[in-house]
Amino acid sequence: MKTKNLLMMMMLFFSISIFAQNADDKKVIKDAEKAKTAFLEANPKLQGYFDDAKAYAIFPNVGKGAIVIGAASGNGVVYERGVLVGMVSMKQLDIGAQIGGKAFSEVIFLKTDNAVQEFMDDEFSFGSNISAIAANQSPPSLDVTYTDGVAVFTLPKDGLMAEVSVGGQKFDFEDFD
Repeated sequence: MKTKNLLMMMMLFFSISIFAQNADDKKVIKDAEKAKTAFLEANPKLQGYFDDAKAYAIFPNVGKGAIVIGAASGNGVVYERGVLVGMVSMKQLDIGAQIGGKAFSEVIFLKTDNAVQEFMDDEFSFGSNISAIAANQSPPSLDVTYTDGVAVFTLPKDGLMAEVSVGGQKFDFEDFD
């Protein structure tokens, strides 16, 4: 009887944790849809990036804080050719003259097969050579901001931060298969 009760408790715990994870994913997916709308409202020219990208990742809520050493993190969704294919987490660490905190959304467009493959194989990270463009700023042309098949846009949400720093972002992709 105790074994049966223990087994039932373990099954209940396992099913609750799976449900919670799916509920979290659903919230991130819904938030990402809202973030995409906000990006397009801020700059309708981004529609060309969404249309042309082989894949893109949307991080609807990224939080960053710093006092000399800064850290940021966020969860997002990945679309390949317009189809939702998985979830992704982002971690960022940087160092430099910086203080404050901010919240923002970020979208990463992957234009080449190589960039998509590296991103989905968790071999993808940003160093100091990739720059994000504020989405409410109009780029001169649709191809100017691609570096190695990648373009990044951010959309400020809240906070105040002053920074001159160097660091990088690391991504962890989980597909739905």
